[in-house]
Amino acid sequence: MSLALFVILKIYLISIGLLIFGFSRIKKYQKKDLKPQTSFTIIVPFRNEAENLPNLLNSISKLNYPTDLFEVILVDDSSLEKFQILNSKFQIRIVDNLRVSNSPKKDAITTAMQHVKTNWVITTDADCIVPENWLLTFDNYIQENQVSMLAGAVSYACKNSFLHHFQQLDLTSLQGATIGSFGLDRAFMCNGANFAYTKSLFEKLNGFEGNNIIASGDDVFLLQKAVERFPKEVHYLKAEEAIVITKPTENWKDLFYQRVRWAAKTSSYESSFGKYLGMIVFFGNLSFVIGFFFFLFGIWSYPIFVLFAFLKFLIDFVLLYKTNQFLTRTKIKSLFLSSLFYPFFSSAVALYSLVGSYEWKGRRFEK
Repeated sequence: MSLALFVILKIYLISIGLLIFGFSRIKKYQKKDLKPQTSFTIIVPFRNEAENLPNLLNSISKLNYPTDLFEVILVDDSSLEKFQILNSKFQIRIVDNLRVSNSPKKDAITTAMQHVKTNWVITTDADCIVPENWLLTFDNYIQENQVSMLAGAVSYACKNSFLHHFQQLDLTSLQGATIGSFGLDRAFMCNGANFAYTKSLFEKLNGFEGNNIIASGDDVFLLQKAVERFPKEVHYLKAEEAIVITKPTENWKDLFYQRVRWAAKTSSYESSFGKYLGMIVFFGNLSFVIGFFFFLFGIWSYPIFVLFAFLKFLIDFVLLYKTNQFLTRTKIKSLFLSSLFYPFFSSAVALYSLVGSYEWKGRRFEK
């Protein structure tokens, strides 16, 4: 058993090492101040977000981008109270979500697409804040590259609490894996809070057809379909001026269900690399948990467990450090404690996602 755990660790080290290499291959992009040309529709699915939407719309109103080149479509997914738009400096409308599948968010984007008149759409979430050069940076990259789909980075606005620090570390690891996979030409993951693609590409891919049984995954399944059919047209925008900021959850239960929702779609990935990496990360974390109990019950000596933990933490730290420098340029907080707790949390999420139901936006979804 000990030999098997160290074999898993070896495969894990090689896999994360490849992601680090891939991360380094994606060069940072700096906008060139080209004259804006791209027309965007910003799609925002929402449900009961009266507290967050004004902050998002305020950040959109401050965008350094011509107002005649973008519009906003808010898709209301059966909110208990109707959101009212007061005054706006830009074109904005609210439409009601037309539910046809088990996935509210995919339905919302599909509903919005019926109203889109621009070449490009860009999705974000109601609890996000977008930077002032968000659209300008996307536009500049689009002008300089042959691209039909463009994934961007997402980070948290954290308070000084372990719960928030832990979530930042978790999101950092996901962003690192995302960027690394793009660098290896094996893209399989992105974040719908900062995700752009052409309307024509969405139509060529038949939207979310084939993936709408699963509640989440409006981003990854569309990405994987695009990578399968048009790999050269799918890029990652590694630009600090295009990082969208979102809010972490405020309690452990919501965090657990959120991560279960994210994990539940892994088994349905079309990307073999995505499935492989998901399995390796799961078994890498589970092997740490097993190793910890081996140490606790005297099966492993202290030096063996320390060696195992050190090798895993070292490779994780390199990817986390490089990604965090891009996302926040600040020190990773609660790193040691989060790193110790993460394998237990991650293993529990992965195992529960195989059989358990979860709650999201006041609704319960079954596996």
